[in-house]
Amino acid sequence: MVNLSRRKLFSRNSDPSLQQLPWAKLGDEFYDKCSRCNDCIQACETQIITKGTAGFPKVDFKLGECTFCYQCADVCKEPIFEPQSTRPWQNVIDITVSCLALQKVTCRSCEDVCEPMAITFKAVLGGPAQPKVDLDLCNGCGACVNPCPTNSINMILGVSSGN
Repeated sequence: MVNLSRRKLFSRNSDPSLQQLPWAKLGDEFYDKCSRCNDCIQACETQIITKGTAGFPKVDFKLGECTFCYQCADVCKEPIFEPQSTRPWQNVIDITVSCLALQKVTCRSCEDVCEPMAITFKAVLGGPAQPKVDLDLCNGCGACVNPCPTNSINMILGVSSGN
C-alpha cells in the first residue's frame, strides 16, 4: 500500500493535461490497489496513458484524446475501475485567457476537433468570434487540448447536468 498523502505536500502536479484514467475509482482506493503493472498503458488505443507520479498511470491529453474504449479497465487485474455503464469521469474543458480568440486573434482549432460540438464560437462585432463551451455537451475526451497552439485548454473537474 502506497500512501501518497505526504508526497502531495512536497510535489505539485502542475501539468493540467495529466488526468486520472477514465472510470478509475477516485482517490486512495485507486492508488492503494493499482499495481503499476503498465497493462493499461499498453492497452490504450490512442496511447495517451503514461506513467505519472510514482509510476501510477495518468492520461496525458497532450498526446491525444480518449475514445472511451474501456480497454484500460478491461485489461486491469485490480478492482480499481467503475463499470463502463457509469460516466467515465467528470472532466470538462476550461479555456484560459491566453486563448488566441480571447486575445483578438482568429483561431478555431479547438472547435474543429470537438466531435460532440461542445465548443462553438459566437460572433463578436469588430473582432474574431469568441469561444463558448457547453459543459453539458463536453464529454472530457480531451481532443481539443493538443491542437490548441497556445496550450490554453485545460481539463478540470466539472459538473454537467447531461450524460
